[in-house]
Amino acid sequence: MAIEVRVPALGESVTEATVATWFKKPGDTVAADEMLCELETDKVTVEVPAPSAGTLGDIVAAEGTTVGPNALLATISEGAGAAPSKAAEPAGVATAPQDSPATHPAPVGAPSGPANYGPEPTTPASAGAPRAPEDAPSAKKLMADNDLSRDAVQASGRDGRVMKEDVLRALDQPKAAPAPVSQAPRAPTAAQDVGREERVKMTRLRQTIARRLKEAQNTAAMLTTYNEADMSAIMAIRNEYKDAFEKKHKVKLGFMSFFVRACVHALQEVPEVNAEIDGDEVVYKRYVHMGVAVGTPTGLVVPVVRDADQKGFAQIEKEIAELGLRARDGKLSMADMQGGSFTISNGGVYGSLMSSPILNPPQSGILGMHKIQDRPVVVGGQIVIRPMMYLALSYDHRIVDGKGAVTFLVRVKDALEDPRRLLMDL
Repeated sequence: MAIEVRVPALGESVTEATVATWFKKPGDTVAADEMLCELETDKVTVEVPAPSAGTLGDIVAAEGTTVGPNALLATISEGAGAAPSKAAEPAGVATAPQDSPATHPAPVGAPSGPANYGPEPTTPASAGAPRAPEDAPSAKKLMADNDLSRDAVQASGRDGRVMKEDVLRALDQPKAAPAPVSQAPRAPTAAQDVGREERVKMTRLRQTIARRLKEAQNTAAMLTTYNEADMSAIMAIRNEYKDAFEKKHKVKLGFMSFFVRACVHALQEVPEVNAEIDGDEVVYKRYVHMGVAVGTPTGLVVPVVRDADQKGFAQIEKEIAELGLRARDGKLSMADMQGGSFTISNGGVYGSLMSSPILNPPQSGILGMHKIQDRPVVVGGQIVIRPMMYLALSYDHRIVDGKGAVTFLVRVKDALEDPRRLLMDL
């Protein structure tokens, strides 16, 4: 009996994936729940286990194939030694993805964050001669209902396919907008350098990061304000209590929990930094889902510590450690990266002294941490050496005024320089 191996649930708003790697080949014996292949979406990597033990039959979707939800990947013949079965579908043909509703992506992120980077559903290429891309059914209906010409819509889907989100954007901007500036053509490479270049196709994650960061610059009125914090008090507390903290809570005491708590404290005073714009409305979040940007071998992702405003130092440190480990191992789920309301990005771990972080839409604020460096500062009229860190808050000036942004950053600075303020709610 042939058992079908199909694409598992990809998560909310994700309508396609790319077959990245097959760990088995036709004719191999597989055990139940043994990993057969890996799928790459524009957010996470999804492993596909064997639904039962047996022999792997023909692989329907080869590496590099775009597949939709529940698409057939391969078959398994039950019982060792069974011969590979005939494929139920031609190799390389993906099941057509369902059209997804327009949603507000959210970081991870961020960045940001990453964050919740929304995918762009596409129509997989079918066997035979190439044909014009078919627009999403919901996009067709929306254009017809609003008497909108297809020429007035800028398509974002693969091969020029118009998606529902594209139509909604066009309806929000009824006046003709100037044509987007195309990317400058790449300069020709000298003949002697051609053999020393390597071309590697961008992963879905990298393509999404590039697109989302550019969208953030094009959409938000982004501005950055800077300050610096004397880290002496936090470093002293950490050195005094780190052993007892780790012994009791089974996790190391880092700087991130201090920053998360400081941001939570500041967001309560300046709620517009924890809000987002939805059309002509401002959505204020009465919770703090803190995105924490994490660098991985495949790119930046932004897992989320949910309800950070209700958690203490130990719980925040534990969740950040767990999310960071899963991010580096490619084990993050969709839920881990959705719903962030504010993001923290720590470029200091890589040695960055100063930077301007880019917003993680639709969030209105992101805090950049940087390298702690001993610098001369004036304290009480005397020049002293203190461990200083530059702080950078990038914010959407459409919703956050300069006064609010500066107030937020000063509150973070005050809380870091005197952590007792967090305990006293000052």
